[in-house]
Amino acid sequence: MKASAANFNAEPRSFMMHITRRHFGLLAGAASLTALTPFSAFAAGTLDKIKKNGVAIVGTEAAFPPFEFVDDSGKIVGYGKDILDVVISDLGVKLNQLDTPWQGILPGVLAGNFDFIATTVAINEERAKKYAYTAPIANGQPYSLVRKGDSLKTEKELAGKVVGTQLASSTEPIAKELDAKLKADGGGFKELKLYTAFTDCYTALASGEIDVVIQSLPSLAVLVKEHPDSFELAAPIETGVKWTYLAWVTRPEDKDLRDFISSVIYKMRDDGRLYELQQKWFGFRMDIPNDGYLPPDAV
Repeated sequence: MKASAANFNAEPRSFMMHITRRHFGLLAGAASLTALTPFSAFAAGTLDKIKKNGVAIVGTEAAFPPFEFVDDSGKIVGYGKDILDVVISDLGVKLNQLDTPWQGILPGVLAGNFDFIATTVAINEERAKKYAYTAPIANGQPYSLVRKGDSLKTEKELAGKVVGTQLASSTEPIAKELDAKLKADGGGFKELKLYTAFTDCYTALASGEIDVVIQSLPSLAVLVKEHPDSFELAAPIETGVKWTYLAWVTRPEDKDLRDFISSVIYKMRDDGRLYELQQKWFGFRMDIPNDGYLPPDAV
């Protein structure tokens, strides 16, 4: 029996809980011209800047429960926020966390709007060439989500369905590749709809606007746990999936900052705090590897 949109939408808050370079210059002297080194060689890196200023400016898309979302009090909470609090504590600075729509997150860090991104970013080959990934915080194997009673056993059964996922997310190209594969086999989606946030996808699924949502397993598992009468997990998505882990990112030149954040994540893993947070927010444990989670040509 399909869950009604009215029942699901009656609890909106419960699930809506988601260098520069300087030009080279020449110094004219009476006898000769001496070439200056780039300014960036003298400029402090972002890690040093954070410590000097006593504050870290962090970009987060707080619309991705249970990783990061806004609770009833208006505060950003979640699995990622709990990890971030430890990182900030170990840095010994204050936190300025900016809640930003997903589409502005990655461009924003490159533009210098944030010191780093503490929002869940799936690892893929294209991003790994542009951003410095931290150690993983979770395994984000993509899965399909359907309304309660609408079973899908394999990804092939998505043929003929109206499928939704988030615009510019890691699952958008995966969904498009699966659609192309199904079309080559004589099928294909009835339609692929892209939404600003995954929470919008869930609402569309509950209302019957779409038939399937493609998203990472950890988030979907929690959604199903919280709304067992509305949704159920369906088939895993294998097509187009090469890298399944989720992490944070810094600018490529800020590898020292990336390495510091990674060291905190691994320390939390090794002393058990990370797995305790996974149990708290997901209800199950995801192993975090030391290596092998990035493409070979990653930054």
